[in-house]
Amino acid sequence: MRLDLHGLRRKGASGRDPVNLLRRALKVPVWADLSLRLGAAFALIMFVVMVHWFDRAGLKDTHDGVISFLDVVYFTMISITTTGFGDIAPVSDRSRLIEAVIVTPIRIAVLFIFVGTAYNFIIKRTWERWRMAQIQKNLTDHIIVLGFGVSGSEAVAELIARGTQPGRIVVLDPNEDRLTIAAGLGCNVMAADATRDATLLDIRIGSASAVLISAGRDDTSILITLTARHLAPSVPISTVVRAVDNEGLARQAGASAVINPVRFTGLLLAGSAHGTHVADYLTDLASIEGRVQLVERDVRPGEIGGPLSALSTGGRGLRINRNGKAIGFWDDAASVLQQGDVIVEIVPTKV
Repeated sequence: MRLDLHGLRRKGASGRDPVNLLRRALKVPVWADLSLRLGAAFALIMFVVMVHWFDRAGLKDTHDGVISFLDVVYFTMISITTTGFGDIAPVSDRSRLIEAVIVTPIRIAVLFIFVGTAYNFIIKRTWERWRMAQIQKNLTDHIIVLGFGVSGSEAVAELIARGTQPGRIVVLDPNEDRLTIAAGLGCNVMAADATRDATLLDIRIGSASAVLISAGRDDTSILITLTARHLAPSVPISTVVRAVDNEGLARQAGASAVINPVRFTGLLLAGSAHGTHVADYLTDLASIEGRVQLVERDVRPGEIGGPLSALSTGGRGLRINRNGKAIGFWDDAASVLQQGDVIVEIVPTKV
């Protein structure tokens, strides 16, 4: 049993700095970025070494008067780093022209590469962590996905296909491989335990627009639902369970909607036994890739007073939710839409 510390936890949610930080995928992996930068710098240096070697006759060594390959490498490095001890120097006009026209621009390019590397790996990443912390502290109207397994990943893909910006989606999962996939889609990710209050407070669950829970196990999903509901009393929560007996428990835990993929699959199979078109149409409705889709929305001001059969969107009205009661399109109450009604309709998919 969990202690009911609802009021205390809610009080701590407002001013608390996040402990777990969100992450986003890097466009280029750290090792690849570093390799490219160092490779480019060494390639430029080797090019200068070759230039100096082929023009070694224009260089003068005040130590022994002989320019060896080691002397060329030495002169290149002190020239690139602008150290300039003066023991080896260009004396011919061609050598000085090469230093001015070729070596100097390369020297500047190498300097920018190393300065850019320091910026990217120290300053930029520190800035990115600070920026993500600020984004996390001010998260609002975001969609939280707790669990990125089969159901969670499909839900995120469908949300993005329906036009949700990946930056509005926060994915929590303890599996780093799954988080890598979610980050690759552009989502904010965090490796953490979603059953803990502190974790959900870190991602500002109270200001989310929706919470989708699919932990892979019914008991874990129900525990997460219970935790999420007491932290966010008014946020819609959708929970996936696979056992029929657990659907009631998920609702008691606070789930606004309970999805049972096993039962839905059974419905599709049973429907296909009496005709394949019913199953096809249900699948069509469920995905943005279909020709039509189900939409839930608030009644529009211009629709109030009119019937469910004459919606301004041109869609087919199916149901009204009015004060917690479901009203079908065949009911007499559907002939007059009222303020506060929530409409479920079928609309063509935008191409």
